[in-house]
Amino acid sequence: MKDASRVQAIIETLESIFEDKFPADNILDKYFKDRRYIGSKDRRFIADNVWAIIRQRMHLSEALGGVVSARLFAALHFVDKDLDLLFNGEEYAPLVLSREEKNLLAKAQEFEDFSQYACYECPRWLFDKINNPALIDALNTTAPVDVRANLVDREHAQERLRKEGLFFSFTPYSPIGLRSHDRINLNNCMTYQDGEIEVMDEASQLIALLCRVKPFHKVIDYCAGAGGKSLAIGALLHNEGLIWAHDISQERLSRIKKRAERLDIQNIKTIASVQDKDYTRFIIDAPCSGSGTWRRTPDAKYRLSQQRLNELCRTQAEILDFGAEHTAPNGRLIYITCSVLPDENEQQIEAFLSRHPDFETLDHRALWKDVLDIAVFPFDNERWLKFSPLRTQTDGFFFCALQRKQVL
Repeated sequence: MKDASRVQAIIETLESIFEDKFPADNILDKYFKDRRYIGSKDRRFIADNVWAIIRQRMHLSEALGGVVSARLFAALHFVDKDLDLLFNGEEYAPLVLSREEKNLLAKAQEFEDFSQYACYECPRWLFDKINNPALIDALNTTAPVDVRANLVDREHAQERLRKEGLFFSFTPYSPIGLRSHDRINLNNCMTYQDGEIEVMDEASQLIALLCRVKPFHKVIDYCAGAGGKSLAIGALLHNEGLIWAHDISQERLSRIKKRAERLDIQNIKTIASVQDKDYTRFIIDAPCSGSGTWRRTPDAKYRLSQQRLNELCRTQAEILDFGAEHTAPNGRLIYITCSVLPDENEQQIEAFLSRHPDFETLDHRALWKDVLDIAVFPFDNERWLKFSPLRTQTDGFFFCALQRKQVL
């Protein structure tokens, strides 16, 4: 592709992304799927620059006087290039920049009076809610590639990856995790294809471990999605025991089978409805804002609204209440989000405990030490764990294990 055609492709994808209706990665995937003639190098260039523009969306908008324009954003992003060459009006190229557009771009280059919210690339209402600039700044960084070893020890997986020219180090906390700071495509990786590794953020790996599931437990992964936690727990159990996986979306749930086949996980069964009330591990990986994953999905913050957050919080409370009804005495109700917002995390737990005095939080410092045997406890609260790129160099996750008191 010519450079001008690449820029046009960037503009077209950004126009869809800035509608703030669908995830950017889905839009990019569809764009490339519909245009299979685009080569791998061109795809990489387009995708890299689309994500770079998304990551500076508020800077670009403020510099342009509040405008959100895919075309002007791309022009400002490539302002050090020959814009007359890139915006030449030829077939498959962007239209020629007008005099008004060039004037806007000239002013934008001189603009310096950025708001605090633009400096942290965070909408004001979310910035104020999180109330932690250092955390927001950390969420603006680029995430590494984390994988977990599956049914093999991580030393074996690391060595096999090395032989394929892929260099991973051990994750700091997870005993099954490996990490690479390089951009890696695992689709052609034999270690991945053979099921010896699975992509999984270190915090998510640790949470699977902290669920402390034993083969004799009656376990349900209630909001299983495509089964990431179920598959990790199944591997930790070395295919012993049984994990029931449930999700409101049968389409998401159906993905578990194919993933389980690649990973050789055989102790998961899907379930359409939940009736039993004696689960010893009722695991809720709750639907949430996904604010803890902004390193990977920086566009998600623009699709979130206070109204949507309120809806999510209501759903989370309802699921927690449902889980409470189906947790056995002395069993554990485990609540997980990939969010850093207090509304979805500690405030949910406090409200739940006020409604359900028959539950109590575990001592998470003791749980951490018991499960991981690590002296370092990188958290400031024993009642729950708040993972983040600032505190644990992971995505933002919240984990709270609640135990139902034994009936006397």
